[in-house]
Amino acid sequence: QVQLVESGGGLVQAGGSLRLSCAASGGVGSIFDLFAMAWYRQAPGKQRELVATISTDSSTNSADFVKGRFTISRDNAKNTVYLQMNSLKPDDTAVYYCNAKVFRSDYWGKGTLVTVSL
Repeated sequence: QVQLVESGGGLVQAGGSLRLSCAASGGVGSIFDLFAMAWYRQAPGKQRELVATISTDSSTNSADFVKGRFTISRDNAKNTVYLQMNSLKPDDTAVYYCNAKVFRSDYWGKGTLVTVSL
């Protein structure tokens, strides 16, 4: 069973940076490069929304509201995907979730909380 564990969240002042990590485990070692990965977020009282994606060939896409500020990347040797978040704003406050899609299956982590203060 694939497991995704996010880390790196916390409290940061507006304008600051954080780097989130999502480590995949559960027998994924030889096939992590086949996983399409993504970061989503859910702010209090709002629906979950897509933040950024990275495909199996490492091509990336990101939502307009994070373009130029957030960067998604992956390290297949470490079975890990990252989200570098710069120039954080209070509106970025949310629980950030890692998502993996492979072989018609969809996996989610439990999330990591990011709080951006004024």
